[in-house]
Amino acid sequence: MSSTHFPAPFALQPAQLHWRDDNAPEAVDYGDVYFSREDGRRETEHVFLKGNHLAARWQDWSHARPFVIGETGFGSGLNVLCAAHAFLAQAPDSARLHVITTEQHPFTAEDLARALGHHEDFADLVSALIEQWPPALRGVHRLTLHARVTLDLHFGDAAESLEQLEGRADAWFLDGFAPSKNPAMWSEALFAALAGASREGTTLATFTCAGVVKRGLRQAGFEIQKVPGFGRKREMLSGHMPTSPPMHTRQQARRRLTPWVIDAAPRPAEQDDHIAVIGAGIAGTSTAHALARRGRRVTLIDPTPPGSGASGNRQGALYIRPAVEVNDQSRFYLAALQYTQRFLSRIDPQRLLWHPTGVLQLATSEREAERQRRCLDHWQWPESVVRGVSRDEAERLAGQTLAEGVRHGLYYAGAGWVRPDRLCARLAETDRIIWHQAALEALTSTDAGHDLTLSDGTHLRADHVVLACADGATTLPAASFLPLQAVRGQVSHYQLDERGQALSPHCVVCAGGYAPPAREGVQSLGASFSPNDRDLSLRDEDDAFNLGELGHTLPELARALRDSPALPSRSGLRCASPDKSPYAGGLPQSEHWETAYACLGLDATRVPDTPGRYQSGLWVTLAHGSRGLVSAPLIAELLASRICEEPLPLPGPLVDHLNPGRRLIRAIIRRETS
Repeated sequence: MSSTHFPAPFALQPAQLHWRDDNAPEAVDYGDVYFSREDGRRETEHVFLKGNHLAARWQDWSHARPFVIGETGFGSGLNVLCAAHAFLAQAPDSARLHVITTEQHPFTAEDLARALGHHEDFADLVSALIEQWPPALRGVHRLTLHARVTLDLHFGDAAESLEQLEGRADAWFLDGFAPSKNPAMWSEALFAALAGASREGTTLATFTCAGVVKRGLRQAGFEIQKVPGFGRKREMLSGHMPTSPPMHTRQQARRRLTPWVIDAAPRPAEQDDHIAVIGAGIAGTSTAHALARRGRRVTLIDPTPPGSGASGNRQGALYIRPAVEVNDQSRFYLAALQYTQRFLSRIDPQRLLWHPTGVLQLATSEREAERQRRCLDHWQWPESVVRGVSRDEAERLAGQTLAEGVRHGLYYAGAGWVRPDRLCARLAETDRIIWHQAALEALTSTDAGHDLTLSDGTHLRADHVVLACADGATTLPAASFLPLQAVRGQVSHYQLDERGQALSPHCVVCAGGYAPPAREGVQSLGASFSPNDRDLSLRDEDDAFNLGELGHTLPELARALRDSPALPSRSGLRCASPDKSPYAGGLPQSEHWETAYACLGLDATRVPDTPGRYQSGLWVTLAHGSRGLVSAPLIAELLASRICEEPLPLPGPLVDHLNPGRRLIRAIIRRETS
């Protein structure tokens, strides 16, 4: 489906700052300060921490889910860092904090460092923030500030971002510039979105007592009162949501069009729940890792060791191919690429398992060159994310002469290559993950849990089960309705001599295939693509195909490899969906859907007001195709957030796009179901 949720350009205008002598920033465009001239940190503690009674609430926090703070206007990040610092000092060691915050004009990393550098007592949090700081790109950017503190940066308009938020806050920091300086933010839409993302009892605090704010909050359902302000501001507002608020109007409208994405009976995981993950490729190991980081007990199950299947190659590319038109699939993959780059930097800062050499996507025809140019025009990305390059620049980046037909390329500066086999093994070693080498032979599910029978005779009981076993999932009756396609691929390897080493590309070069920089004297080439082919025997013609594709981009290297010793190739099976987007989320009860939504087969506009029913505690991360290294880590975070009752790392429309039931609805509309 075509996306209209975010307008182009995707690149946002960074904050334009004026710096006072004390290194305190002011917003040039708004003529306002980011924090009090008297003492910004004391103002934050008074207005937002005390205004929301956080110290007392954190001391008694014993929920399995994190405490969630929502904020309008991230600015310099001072509010978030003060809150995180206080939380780590005041909350129990088992408690976790999750912050969701919006920002229309993000600071640069350099400006953040200048604004926050003098806060020595939370220097570690400042460093984590700056090291992971994303480009000024619309969307949700998930950062890990501490093992117990997650930050979701929603870059873009505050009201629009919160309307698409999948999650609810326990406390709101209503910051941003004063209503007189930035009236567009303090809108009826914002107040309604705040209410829609609140729980019963959610609190709020804000520095302002402006009439538009008081009226807007009350109209949205909050109870508010004036309390003493900070410094020269005599009064401020605090308040709470006295009742369980309704879903936001725009969320309601979206849900009316797609009611099946609502889980009629969601069951979040308790802290001591046991979760079984079936499949130890990149999808399964990244999901197990995400759950274990949240303190859950995880059993990882596969008949072969982690990273043995399609995820077992020596090198793989962090590679995406966005559509010309802005659509949900391309938006997801762009978000996933950004997240995976941060994820790899965090778990492997020494770069033993990956390297951000950059990825150069070459156009080997004028038609593809024109497609790339149109893509850049439509998306208008920040150049730090994706930029167009001429032939001359592409040759400089690749470190060699390109094929005659290459005229244009796209360069992803932060992307690169990964060692999938070792990455899977590293993730599987995370604390609280138990590795069990066996095949799943039977799965019996009830609302109370799941019984698993394994090939070695073991019987396990799990509260939740995540299927990450590619097209093997369809052997289970509950998942048999999912359309999955096996795609065979073969990767070729060559031992390089001195000449070959000199010709190996400096970055990952992609077109019909991919060639990463050589590692340990071996050049990898990938990969052939054979749908519906499950024969894993190695084929000379596939190696010839890989060399032929290389010749369309790097002909000198291709000639050198023809004279180089060929090392054993490797074949594997990828798993893809018909629409080439992964399946991620709860597994629908297909028989119920076929009955509840059967009327769509007669008239697709007659959408019944019936929430979907899902298999209780049964989840999938499947159909990652050839881009699983990009998609799997973010989907792992999405599933772990859903299972553990946290805000989601993607806006609602993209969560819906990945829903495993989407093809079932399509089949019902086309009257293709039994």
